[in-house]
Amino acid sequence: MAMELMKMPQLGESVTEGTISKWLVKPGDHVTKYDPLAEVMTDKVNAEVPSSFTGIIKELKADENQTLAVGEVICSIEVETAKTDNENAGQISHNEEKVDAPVIRDVQQAAEPSRKARYSPAVLKLSQEHGIDLSKVKGTGNEGRITRKDLLKLVESGNLPKADEPSAISDAAPEEIAPQVNRQTSPVTNVPTAAGDKEIPVTGIRKAIASNMLKSKHEIPHAWTMVEVDASNMVKLRDNLKSDFKQKEGYNLTYFAFFVKAVAQALTEFPELNSMWAGEKIVQKKEINISIAVATEDALFVPVIKNADEKSIKGIAREIQELASKVKLGKLKAEDMQGGTFTVNNTGSFGSVQSMGIINYPQAAILQVETIVKRPVVINDMIAVRDMVNLCLSLDHRVLDGLVCGRFLARVKEIIEKISKDNTSIY
Repeated sequence: MAMELMKMPQLGESVTEGTISKWLVKPGDHVTKYDPLAEVMTDKVNAEVPSSFTGIIKELKADENQTLAVGEVICSIEVETAKTDNENAGQISHNEEKVDAPVIRDVQQAAEPSRKARYSPAVLKLSQEHGIDLSKVKGTGNEGRITRKDLLKLVESGNLPKADEPSAISDAAPEEIAPQVNRQTSPVTNVPTAAGDKEIPVTGIRKAIASNMLKSKHEIPHAWTMVEVDASNMVKLRDNLKSDFKQKEGYNLTYFAFFVKAVAQALTEFPELNSMWAGEKIVQKKEINISIAVATEDALFVPVIKNADEKSIKGIAREIQELASKVKLGKLKAEDMQGGTFTVNNTGSFGSVQSMGIINYPQAAILQVETIVKRPVVINDMIAVRDMVNLCLSLDHRVLDGLVCGRFLARVKEIIEKISKDNTSIY
């Protein structure tokens, strides 16, 4: 018998650690190559780590909710020596840090058709609080999975499918119960509590997001600048085209696609903003890959539009739609979130008018596109109602200074304000 070691994979270009949110195996279990071993969370991805070997799980080297650095051993697998050369030929050596590409899972669910259903901690918590029999609930998620929204709708309607037992999860298998927080990996902060206060355990993905944001704020000296843009011509063009575009292409022509295209064009003229700090040098990236933020109920993903400067507004709109759909269906792959060089965040989608984003490490800048608001403005000494939008830029002051960032924003503003049916091609 030979012993093989599985290590924490790198689940993103700038990811340096991951949190074991849930073990899907236990010592003594037999696994085959590609079987999922554990669910791992980082600030950018929620993934299953597949086995690189066929054999018996010997030992789990980490607890649930424990955070490990990339390359640290997560478990050992006993592999039959006779099969090692044949079944594992061409597999990644246990001395290497990479494993087979992880499979991205639905953030709200953790169910597989071939296995006994497993529910997310949020679903289990709600079902327990309201005595809901999950076996009697029809899910609306991917492959019929039960989501938190499904249970909230039932609670609001008052039509709850009650379990015969006192608790809806009393018969659940041990692996289905939401894992407890590992106190050794969670520094304790003394916060006074009073009657009625609610304590909410920090999930693995929330800890990963907190870790990455802390790293960004500690390492990157942030500075901010903002411009006000008259987007009236863009709004008029998009509103005139959106119905025919949707009918012809099958997806929406969004305002956000126009902004991403304008940013990509401006980055070709001001490549300094398409850079990264690397200690003794600054790396100016050749490719313009725009990261965009896509949120779910309890997580935030940052997929990437590759070579955005080479794409039309139509092409960018299609990629935005496809990436957002992948996030919602739990089909986003690790490679979909790699290679980003500049981030554009559509904060206006939830009504924000001004914000200061935290830079997506190790990039040098992030642009917040705020809500388009009708406001009275002075044009040629006359007051007119225009569609105005704020563009807020956060910059890494080690890489960038106010002058180049001001010129970059002025160029984005110019591109947006000059959009018209005569000089702007959607295709």
